[in-house]
Amino acid sequence: MGEVQGQGYIAQALGIADMLAVAYGHALAYRPDDPEWEGRDRFLLSHGHYAIAFYAALILAGILPEKELETYGSDDSRLPMSGMASYTPGMEISGGSLGHGLAIGVGMALALRQKSNPAFVYVSMSDGELDEGAVWEAALSAAHHGLGNLINLVDVNNQQADGPSSGVLGFEPLGDKWRAFGWHVQEVDGNDLAAVYEAFNAARQHADDQPRVILLRTRMGRGVPFLEAREKNHFIRVDEHEWQQAIEVLDAQYQGDHA
Repeated sequence: MGEVQGQGYIAQALGIADMLAVAYGHALAYRPDDPEWEGRDRFLLSHGHYAIAFYAALILAGILPEKELETYGSDDSRLPMSGMASYTPGMEISGGSLGHGLAIGVGMALALRQKSNPAFVYVSMSDGELDEGAVWEAALSAAHHGLGNLINLVDVNNQQADGPSSGVLGFEPLGDKWRAFGWHVQEVDGNDLAAVYEAFNAARQHADDQPRVILLRTRMGRGVPFLEAREKNHFIRVDEHEWQQAIEVLDAQYQGDHA
């Protein structure tokens, strides 16, 4: 998809690939042929610019056909560069304006509980969104209402458009802050597939009526060394020869893992 445009939010996509693999390969209840099935778990992509990663997950989940992959970012495509619910099956919200996903998730979780629907609401967001006051208002509301059906997933990659997230507005100790707001907190290496798998299980099985948050410490460009090493990789352009180089590196890792 990135090669079609020659640019994009590639580094973030590689960083959260493990989380999305666990979400759609293990944790979420959904029906590929019925994206609006009432019993589905809701997955809200608050950071809409991560859509390129989310589309890959939807393709592998069978919700989107792979033939649409090359339309990414094109006119009249169902795969715009920033996620839009009105375009894409399986996309619950339009997340281009950052900082609103958790508040929407609180509303959805309340509504599902009111309807006695056992589905979970997952919200995926970036650490840069923690700069927004609305996020913390939503966090207070979720704990106040005891929303045990709400699971927040924070991509802590310490990178946003203006530089290191912790330099733009310091947020550590992040785990302690969420605990103080009344949430069940887990902090994991977001690129350790087994750790992410266990964290999803623990979040779903947590017995108390409180919202759950998983802080995923990830690395931008994970799996492609020359992308990992870039100092500024929030939005990147990749030279033509580098696309093939990146694919070869990822393919070699895949073959090694499945040898």
